[in-house]
Amino acid sequence: MESRYNPQSIEEKWQQIWAEQNLDQMPEDTEKPKFYALSMFPYPSGNLHMGHVRNYTIIDVIARLKRMQGYRVLNPMGWDAFGLPAENAAIERGIPPAKWTYENIAQMKGLFQRLGISFDWTKEVTTCSPDYYRWTQWLFLQFLEAGLAYQKEAAVNWDPIDQTVLANEQVDNEGRSWRSGAKVERKLLRQWFLKITDYAEQLLNDLDKLPNWPERVKLMQANWIGKSVGAYLEFPIVGMDEKIAVFTTRPDTVYGVSYLVLAPEHPLTARVTTEDQKAAADTFIKEVALQSEIDRTAEDKPKRGIPTGGKAINPFSGEEIPIWIADYVLYEYGTGAVMGVPAHDTRDFKFATEYQLPIKIVIVDDDETPLTEAYTEPGIMINSESFNGMDSIKGKSAIIEAAESSGCGKARVQYRLRDWLISRQRYWGAPIPVIHCPNCGT
Repeated sequence: MESRYNPQSIEEKWQQIWAEQNLDQMPEDTEKPKFYALSMFPYPSGNLHMGHVRNYTIIDVIARLKRMQGYRVLNPMGWDAFGLPAENAAIERGIPPAKWTYENIAQMKGLFQRLGISFDWTKEVTTCSPDYYRWTQWLFLQFLEAGLAYQKEAAVNWDPIDQTVLANEQVDNEGRSWRSGAKVERKLLRQWFLKITDYAEQLLNDLDKLPNWPERVKLMQANWIGKSVGAYLEFPIVGMDEKIAVFTTRPDTVYGVSYLVLAPEHPLTARVTTEDQKAAADTFIKEVALQSEIDRTAEDKPKRGIPTGGKAINPFSGEEIPIWIADYVLYEYGTGAVMGVPAHDTRDFKFATEYQLPIKIVIVDDDETPLTEAYTEPGIMINSESFNGMDSIKGKSAIIEAAESSGCGKARVQYRLRDWLISRQRYWGAPIPVIHCPNCGT
């Protein structure tokens, strides 16, 4: 049976309607209220699918309704046209990414026009076009001038097949790249960042200015920003003129520290590792580099570590404590080091139990009883020298004051939010407008 569906006749009909209404040439009626209908720009993969049809039909319905209600509607269209898939496709076919991308755009534009969606094609933009990305570059230079764009060494998700950096969202729950399927590695690379952490407090406070947002979404955002109030403490390294810095929300437990843990990527790991531990530590660090961040931090995964042979000094008790390397500590979070207080931290308790490290109780509720799990609630400080008998909540402030007086620490507010790593593309991405000159620098 012959189908009554004729895409060509539908397209011709729509073009006729468009021409009759003269939508391209209509003078603007400045008396009408304005309405901006903006949908996300699609990636030009070459073909539309039903997800595109659903998404852009919704915005089309909104735009048409607003026109019927008397608004001047701006409903533009564009192409999110940079990205690694275009580069990989070009490599596979032996053609430049630009040729592949612009051919896909032409094909998808034709399909959109056949659907009859009322985009204003006179406002079309393409993000890989120099007349567009010159503004991306201009914005970057504003950030650079304001001190909000900077470079630093960072532990990143590395795809060994695509040879590129991946965002956490591009790594699946098995630690594989969603593009290539390769097992993702952790690698230290020099990267460009935008300093969004400068605005963490403002972002957090301004959640209260979103009255129509669901509470669960605002809570999710607050948890993502992750404000923590605590202490920055420094532990001197035995035999070295250096210190290991940690951030803790529980300074009241400092007398219960029985070990320090460094992230495998921490620059101090090589220097604190003794000669007899070097081979084992190097092997362990290479193994951890093959794990994703999800693998390393998942609650249901065992916490793995190895002693460095080095020792540090607890600045409060004066005790020497061992320095370990462990997979569950991430270099880009906090200081890249944590103080192990197994009696009062669930993760530390599991780690200390696994490796038979000392567990020293310094906070109790009513009585001091053997622990079968970490005691993480407030209580009374014990085994803490002059702080014994103090309420642990007040003890936090008292320990911070003592640290500031002795010069071994200070109060600090920290956020889970990280600065935004932006230099993830290989070649087919917005060029960062910075030249690195061997003579005159950046």
